[in-house]
Amino acid sequence: MTFVTRRAHFNAAHRLHNPDKSEEWNRETFGKCNLPNWHGHNYIIEVTVTGEPDPETGYTIDLGKLKSIIKEKVLDPCDHKNLNLDVDFLQGIIPTTENLVRAFFDELRPDVEAACSKDGKLYKVKLYETERNIAEYCPYRGL
Repeated sequence: MTFVTRRAHFNAAHRLHNPDKSEEWNRETFGKCNLPNWHGHNYIIEVTVTGEPDPETGYTIDLGKLKSIIKEKVLDPCDHKNLNLDVDFLQGIIPTTENLVRAFFDELRPDVEAACSKDGKLYKVKLYETERNIAEYCPYRGL
């Protein structure tokens, strides 16, 4: 198996808040991440594709196409936006790094896999919220 990864970055604001819980519960649970006027991060996203390279091109996926898909599906909707309010595919989730990485995977998967070599697939998405806070989603660990 070949693994190919593309990295990109974006800036966004969010608030961790569960509307089904009390204000006190939210403050105690999420601390500074529950500030009513939001807070922001400089996110880094890594998108990894796996598969065998195409014999004609040598690509598992054309990195230019992967760059375009990441831009269209994640960067354009999320960069310099409020993740709670401005991003349609994030509506109804608490925008923790764990939830974001899964939502980004689901958003990217159809277009990424359509652009891959015949057996290629989106393998994982990794999201750095900060240098020290990172989540990754990889449903194919058994590959």
